[in-house]
Amino acid sequence: MHWLEQNWYRVSAPHLALWPLSLAFGAVAASRRTLYRTGVLKTARLPVPVVVVGNITVGGTGKTPLVCWLAHFLREHGHAPGIVSRGYAGGGACNARRAQADSDPARVGDEAVLLARRAGCPVWVGARRSAAARALLAAHADCGVIISDDGLQHYALARDVEIAVIDGERGFGNGMLLPAGPLREPARRLAGVDAIVTNGAALFPHEDLPPAPPLFEMRLVGSVFYNLLNPQQQVGPEHFLQRHVHAVAGIGNPHHFFGHLRELGVSFTAHPYPDHHPFIAADFTALDLGADDAVIMTEKDAVKCERFCTENFWALRVDAEVEPGLGERVLRKLEQNS
Repeated sequence: MHWLEQNWYRVSAPHLALWPLSLAFGAVAASRRTLYRTGVLKTARLPVPVVVVGNITVGGTGKTPLVCWLAHFLREHGHAPGIVSRGYAGGGACNARRAQADSDPARVGDEAVLLARRAGCPVWVGARRSAAARALLAAHADCGVIISDDGLQHYALARDVEIAVIDGERGFGNGMLLPAGPLREPARRLAGVDAIVTNGAALFPHEDLPPAPPLFEMRLVGSVFYNLLNPQQQVGPEHFLQRHVHAVAGIGNPHHFFGHLRELGVSFTAHPYPDHHPFIAADFTALDLGADDAVIMTEKDAVKCERFCTENFWALRVDAEVEPGLGERVLRKLEQNS
């Protein structure tokens, strides 16, 4: 799967061979959406507004930092948000449950644990987002708006605002639907969303984007590293200048993380892993770390490594910096639909 995902971002013979399967996938996706739009399949409407943050490609695009940013923005503007997510691996197939800062990532998902730590609001996970949202609302009566993390294709949950996130570097890859390419839905699906956010400057052709929704740029910023054993111990990039550094990333586009480290002046050996890689101690034993070597990773990976890390494990804290206008657009849509 990792090999296939890497090759989705360039046209090659294997993808063309899978093209007939992509046609079938597209037909199923289109018919499924039509069934929900026509009411043949039922859509759950919650008693509070729903903001969906998702994408139309497989793999990470930077949704988690944006969800954190949006949760804080809404709180600053008088709203009480809650977050629902499908979770990942073990968390996705289980009944609705709350994700907390100390939850096991294997049960609720790495992103859910990170959101519980950083978003400043309740986070619930479940295979059915509507059920997770109702459980959240039952447990937190003050919650006035639900943010659905990665739910653009989850049409069983009605939504009031849709935000689509795109990797500014990789865009839509080869432009093909699964399994020949990374697209869950055709790019024209974006014509119906309320806002498009690019993670980094959009390096792909802008004509690939539909003209209707406004486009906002997001940057991930941060220069503080915290120690996994002692998160209160925080250092800047200069701490690693005289050390051999191993940079580990099990996210959708590891090159975003590696590029960020280079901008901070950190030299390192890169170790990319597939998105949501279930890290174990043996992954790091294989690196043959020296006594003074440092391991740097993303926050999302860090939550999976805390149970076996040593004092030389560090995580880079990042925050989303979003182009002005997105928050105001969300507030206007919420007011219109209230």
